[in-house]
Amino acid sequence: MPTMNHRPRKQFAQHWLRNEKALNQIVKAAELSKRDRLLEIGPGTGVLTRRLLPLAESVVAVEIDRDLCKLLAKQLGKVDNFLLLQGDILSLDLDAHIAAFPAFQKLNKVVANIPYNITGPILEKLIGKIATPAPTPFDSIVLLVQKEVAERLYAQPGSKAFGALSVRVQYLASCELICPVPAEYFYPAPKVDSAVVRLRPRRVGTPALDPKALETLVKLGFGEKRKMLRNNLKGMVDRDRLTQLLEQLNINPQARGEDLSVSQWVALSNILESGDFRQVDESFHEDAEI
Repeated sequence: MPTMNHRPRKQFAQHWLRNEKALNQIVKAAELSKRDRLLEIGPGTGVLTRRLLPLAESVVAVEIDRDLCKLLAKQLGKVDNFLLLQGDILSLDLDAHIAAFPAFQKLNKVVANIPYNITGPILEKLIGKIATPAPTPFDSIVLLVQKEVAERLYAQPGSKAFGALSVRVQYLASCELICPVPAEYFYPAPKVDSAVVRLRPRRVGTPALDPKALETLVKLGFGEKRKMLRNNLKGMVDRDRLTQLLEQLNINPQARGEDLSVSQWVALSNILESGDFRQVDESFHEDAEI
């Protein structure tokens, strides 16, 4: 469905969603009200944008493609609650650009069909990192992402999809699957299926004593996924000591990284950082809210 002779560009990983059912599910998942101020990343031809504008107080759309910006400006430029910014979301200083527009400040939700090739950096931009969470977290973030990435985001411990990305994201936000989106729902159809997920950033109930150390621990723990933790972490802690520590935390000494819940990763990091291998933090239990 080219518009104004504009065809999707591979350099921007453009795949435009054209299925009404999927578009409606994205909008529904955003749970919009007239008090919401939205950020939309990669509005493309504005198919989703047009559905968002009547339901929210305002929409700030960030589009990297200059030609699409011209199209959007022509079609939606006179809509009072729409602000279009041309640029790369990863490098754009959003606060600086909207400083002169009070009605578009204090964005509280994100709704976006993001380019799959920069999903990781976009997630980091939106929610931050374990060591540096976003200072003003969004209420909710609804994203259309590659199905494989979606599965990793909402994966549970013990599943094959549960990995370092799962821990990093779930430490900062809850994540749920909204719906699958087949490849044929797009123009042009990508080579993979997609899914809509919703993230809700949250406060960490049982934080890591040293968030940076937790980041390092998770990275090492999943360094070679098929290996047990005691092998992946042997450069950080003696194997016998780690076995004792895992037993104290009621974790199987033969466990792999994907077998630990996020709260168990936090507990493991905290006891390593405290240097106390004889007494586990009494506040820890496997089902702790983090």
